[in-house]
Amino acid sequence: MRMMSVQQALEWAFGKEQAQLELPERPDPDLGQGHGFGLEYVLMQRAALGCKVDGGQHKIGSYTHEDAEVIAATVAGMPDHLGGKRMAIRVAELARAGLTPDWMPGAVPRCVPVDIKRNRHGDRAVSVVVGTERVLIKGKWRTIDVRACPVTWRPYPEQIASARRGYEDWWAALDWVRDGLLAGGMLREVQVTERMPKDLPWV
Repeated sequence: MRMMSVQQALEWAFGKEQAQLELPERPDPDLGQGHGFGLEYVLMQRAALGCKVDGGQHKIGSYTHEDAEVIAATVAGMPDHLGGKRMAIRVAELARAGLTPDWMPGAVPRCVPVDIKRNRHGDRAVSVVVGTERVLIKGKWRTIDVRACPVTWRPYPEQIASARRGYEDWWAALDWVRDGLLAGGMLREVQVTERMPKDLPWV
């Protein structure tokens, strides 16, 4: 048995083994399509047979490890409350690329000018006229422009919060996949361990 964390197992299945994510199609009542068999049913029947059916659905001319197909089928069954098909695709794409979602490590909102002018003397914040004032200069009243530098926060606090929510959603999806693989007991050569990525790496 090869010991792998759930993230390593996903990267192995979708990256090295090039497993395909076969998402179940929604039945079309107009075409008289029923619900058919779910992936879980197909996998249980395969386990009952005790062998892999040689169907050649994809990867013509090459072999995808059956454990990789079980992992892909588990991801394809992602429940709607965890993001459904969209999250399944995200998990598979990140695993195929060997990536973890960007949670914007070290990002702190900073107050910066909205616009900057660059010339040979350096950078200068662009200011705008926000009003006028009458001032006494050398005994004469003059009207002068009151200027201010518009500022903004970069990155926006909402951007950081959104990135971290995305990481938390991905983590919850991996947790569900891990639990499903451990409970299913259908992997033959891969042993998924309890180890998970950090749940809140920014804390």
